[in-house]
Amino acid sequence: MARKSKRETQRMLRAVVVLLRNTTWKCGKVERLVVQYLQNHLMKYGSPKSSVMEIAQHFNLNGKQKSEFFDALKRLEKRQIIEIRGL
Repeated sequence: MARKSKRETQRMLRAVVVLLRNTTWKCGKVERLVVQYLQNHLMKYGSPKSSVMEIAQHFNLNGKQKSEFFDALKRLEKRQIIEIRGL
């Protein structure tokens, strides 16, 4: 997979992730962690949305983990489990 440009990565970090469906069927480990984080955010704050930056800081990502995280977000969006707003 090609490496993303710095501009694209920065735009993705400023985006907001919204949980649409509460399901993790056929999801990988990172996808489950993201959905679980959004579920907990909904229960605590009453809002099913959070910024990508906030989620990345929560998981303390670096290097390869960060690229896996962005890939997981794209897969979840493709499966219509989450929506990424602000791109």
